[in-house]
Amino acid sequence: MRVEQLTCCIGAEISGVNLGDAARDADLFAEIKALLLKHRVLFLRDQDISRAEHVAFARRFGDLEDHPVAGSDPDHPGLVQIYRSDKRENYENNYHTDGMWRSTPTMGCVLRSIEVPPVGGDTIWVNMVEAYKNLPEDVKKRINGLRAKSSIEHSFGAVMPEENRLALGRDNPMVEHPVVRTHPETGEKVLYVSSFTTHFSNYHTPENVRFGLDKTPGASQLLNYLLSQASIPEYQVRFRWKPNSVAIWDNRSTQHYAVMDYWPAPRKMERAAIIGDKPY
Repeated sequence: MRVEQLTCCIGAEISGVNLGDAARDADLFAEIKALLLKHRVLFLRDQDISRAEHVAFARRFGDLEDHPVAGSDPDHPGLVQIYRSDKRENYENNYHTDGMWRSTPTMGCVLRSIEVPPVGGDTIWVNMVEAYKNLPEDVKKRINGLRAKSSIEHSFGAVMPEENRLALGRDNPMVEHPVVRTHPETGEKVLYVSSFTTHFSNYHTPENVRFGLDKTPGASQLLNYLLSQASIPEYQVRFRWKPNSVAIWDNRSTQHYAVMDYWPAPRKMERAAIIGDKPY
């Protein structure tokens, strides 16, 4: 196995390994997992593996989760088919952390390209550990202990008829997470807000709010500032897809953005997402 680091901050491409083999080899899988914790997102080319092997490899990390909107392949539960071919859909072209609207957000994902456009359709990943580390000290103090709400209803639900949107919200109620979470395996501090985040839940205190202006727009301005950190190029890696390329990412310490610049060319991806734990 060969490893090529792609940026100073995040991402590595590994070669000389087949994920079907890694699904059956505990030692090989352990090597890959160690590289994932180090580089946060890994890329592999020419992974001509079956859907069963794709799912088996992802399950090495833990149980897989379904998606309430996208759904899963009926023959391979947990394998979500993200097919963009018949219409333009703008769900992924924002900086986000998968499943942040869950009480136990996604631990990580294994995404394989099936059909890609001739040009465009790249994906960007961001190191949110580095984003937190480089925040000004006064901002770190302001967000220490701060918590925020996240929701699927205002994102995936926004294009639904009102009855369906409200049902989605009832079935997946808004959740609360720390604005700064601790990575459960590395102990690192992570800036943990994304496009699923709607508002702070414990901001309106005497320390933060003198007058109403400090609450609104004061809290919104702080949240928007924190959200903007994901767009800093120094924290990013950008990957150009080819057929049978695979990305494996640690969803606890990263955000990603799927660039929607390829319409009307098709783009077909299959993703296995691993159930995570409750952020603290």
